[in-house]
Amino acid sequence: MKQLIVRWNQLSLVRRILVGIIIGIVLAMTVPESTKWVSIFGSLFVNALKAVAPVLVFFLVVSAISRHQSGQKTNIQHILVLYGASTFLAGLTAVVASFIFPVHLSLAEGMKDISPPSGITEVLQSLLLNIVDNPIHALINANYIGILTWAVLLGIALRPAPETVKNVITSFSDAISKIVTWVINLAPIGIMGLVFDAMVTNGLSAFIEYGKLLAVLLGTMFFVAFVMNPLIVFVNIRQNPYPLVWRCIRESGMTAFFTRSSAANIPVNMNLAEKLGLNKDTYSVSIPLGATINMAGAAVTISVLTLAAVHTLGIEVDLGTALILSILSTIAAAGASGVAGGSLLLIPLACSLFGIPNDIAMQVVGVGFIIGVLQDSCETALNSSSDVLFTATAEYAKRRKEKTAVIIEAEFHAKRAGGN
Repeated sequence: MKQLIVRWNQLSLVRRILVGIIIGIVLAMTVPESTKWVSIFGSLFVNALKAVAPVLVFFLVVSAISRHQSGQKTNIQHILVLYGASTFLAGLTAVVASFIFPVHLSLAEGMKDISPPSGITEVLQSLLLNIVDNPIHALINANYIGILTWAVLLGIALRPAPETVKNVITSFSDAISKIVTWVINLAPIGIMGLVFDAMVTNGLSAFIEYGKLLAVLLGTMFFVAFVMNPLIVFVNIRQNPYPLVWRCIRESGMTAFFTRSSAANIPVNMNLAEKLGLNKDTYSVSIPLGATINMAGAAVTISVLTLAAVHTLGIEVDLGTALILSILSTIAAAGASGVAGGSLLLIPLACSLFGIPNDIAMQVVGVGFIIGVLQDSCETALNSSSDVLFTATAEYAKRRKEKTAVIIEAEFHAKRAGGN
């Protein structure tokens, strides 16, 4: 048994996760009734990640800001540009895909008890209120905008503090990071439970009727992940982007797919950023910020489902309106995390651009919930993996400008040889 455990730990985390996925599928398809208890591992894993993530972000950012030396540069501005550009291009890609492959829906009544935001002003207001949230309330409710705000302010205020005080904060940060490592090592068991629960609860029959809609949605997300994002990375680093893209999808996107939570995936992204050798002062801020505002997958969902409603109702859309929809979906996607229900409940906001009544728009939201298992999983995988992707891109672009050699392929092979 001891030798088996040693061999198990020698496997890379990705391979262990794949084993967990296979076991979860096999159990769900063969003995689902007698192994229902397996699903609790998934709930425990997701809840553990969600519990540790807010505290991790808070102490990492406070420690990084308090120790930041004047004149020391970070890449936050460049990363924000990459976040915004990629989200807009994702929304624009979704609009183009929806015109090339128009989808018509069979709408049904439902979802009348949910109140979507009434306008973009409400979304922005929600974001601003999150900024001035009570710090304890922000930590309890995982309000990352509020957590970042307080962490940055405290970090700035603690810059003149004695080194002993800063060392205590750093020690807390290191201790929480260690706990995160322990939790992440439980990912194979946790994902096994998540896969088992998804297979037993939903199966595949619920998605057959909406196959074309899913094909456009997921096809667009895959195009963004494997074509558009690599192009953005290549323009910045002038190297083959796929080693970096594949690693981010493999180590971040796969976990995010099953947890379906960008917040829960923050510790995973922090861990990956550390393994990539990125600047801690940068990624400790950009990763949690990306989990809030970097929402390419949400922009795709909003655009595709809105235009599905437009095609169903036979509404004519000109080029200018399509472009406005891309911009609107970008802004709305950035506010998705501040709205209960995420990206789906921002669909009525986009539908209002075409004069679509709210009751019909909410039926489209209902369709979104039906396909939500796959849609939300892929959306979260795209959103979360691109957080660390663009953080790394900005870092490598900076090194390129400084004439510092960055051989991504060699770094990745070295990491894999070391068991990472």
